[in-house]
Amino acid sequence: MTELNDLLNEAKHVVFMTGAGVSTASGIPDYRSKNGLYSGQEAPEYLLSEDCWHKEPQKHYDFVTQSMIYPQAQPNVIHEKMAEFAQKKNAMVITQNIDGLHKKAGTPDKNLVEFHGELSHVYCQKCGKQATLEEYQHDMHHQNCGGILRTGIVLYGEQINEDNLRRSLTAISAADLLVVVGTSFVVYPFAGLISYCSPRAKLVAVNKQQITIPDNGVMIQADATEEFAKVNVE
Repeated sequence: MTELNDLLNEAKHVVFMTGAGVSTASGIPDYRSKNGLYSGQEAPEYLLSEDCWHKEPQKHYDFVTQSMIYPQAQPNVIHEKMAEFAQKKNAMVITQNIDGLHKKAGTPDKNLVEFHGELSHVYCQKCGKQATLEEYQHDMHHQNCGGILRTGIVLYGEQINEDNLRRSLTAISAADLLVVVGTSFVVYPFAGLISYCSPRAKLVAVNKQQITIPDNGVMIQADATEEFAKVNVE
């Protein structure tokens, strides 16, 4: 058995915190790596900002539709094992990812916080009605009223949904094991959530690159898909 397997099965209240590295094995690029979504883009944070969406909605729309939508992506073993822990052991998953793959893998809504929103939740800013992602890809304007459609992702400059923040803090403060996977931990306020972890809780990070974690944390520098493939829910 692996160290990760033992830690997960010994814990009573597991919280997974996941980032873009969890979905790379599903064919979705991460953001900041050499071949990531931000590579070669001029001011990508601006393109995904509230400012850009208001001032230059076409620029924002083009970036989202051309670089961020992967309809063929399927959950990988990391999503699947986390969903199994959520179903059988009531683990919580708090994700930065907007791709919906944790939900698609079977993580129940009550066990999932999509901290930065979800790409497929499309709605009209004028009339408030929902639209499909396919409609959004076809045209940024709502056919019903002519208003501009937008996705449900949290843009730079916008506030995190209060309910998502509350649920995250409640879960993390109650955790006896916090498992951080596939994130470089440079985006706040997500990265700051671990400061609400109990001093008695264990923290383990699984990532290909070394990341900064608290002194008492366990760093597993490895391919997360390989590590989770060795995990069994006991």
